[in-house]
Amino acid sequence: MTGDALALGPDGVPRCFWAVGGAREYIAYHDREWGRPVLDDDALFERLTLEAFQSGLSWLTILRKREHFRAAFAGFHIPAVAAFDDVDRERLLADAGIVRNRLKIDAALVNARAAEDVIAEQGSLAALFWRFRPEVHRPPRSRADFVAASPESTALAKELKRRGFRFVGPTTAYSVMQAAGIVNDHAAGCSVTAAVAAEQDQAALRFS
Repeated sequence: MTGDALALGPDGVPRCFWAVGGAREYIAYHDREWGRPVLDDDALFERLTLEAFQSGLSWLTILRKREHFRAAFAGFHIPAVAAFDDVDRERLLADAGIVRNRLKIDAALVNARAAEDVIAEQGSLAALFWRFRPEVHRPPRSRADFVAASPESTALAKELKRRGFRFVGPTTAYSVMQAAGIVNDHAAGCSVTAAVAAEQDQAALRFS
């Protein structure tokens, strides 16, 4: 094992450094979900919403509240959230199980309606996001190789804002791209890098 992008887990398996040495939730999220391609629109909307809520907070906070978020936001079913009204908004603001941030809650409702418009126009929300998959992306070999944004995420954020989405700056857009497998940021030598790359290539064929 070379470079500082990797660390050995308690089971001796090499993983991306950020997944090891902290809360156990990180290892499960890293191995089973992070970077795995997301093609379902509701699941992609969930990633977008949670990444926006995470801004300024620990991702662990979001992971531990995730089931509460799912219950509060109707399983992130886009038409359901798009239909939320002022009563729902006040319910969310009073829900201690989620992050009670007025701007982020408002953004989630606005984004659901914007997502419906994208789906009506393009057939799926995922089709829009996957258009911004980079042509070339090399696995990080050191911690310095991990970036917070990219030209593609900057372009995606610009397009989302043009379509009325909120809380979708280049950093949030890049986090969604990482989480949804649009970029594979598992480090070189990580135990799941190759499997995620194969899944990603297969998923990309759907939108080619």
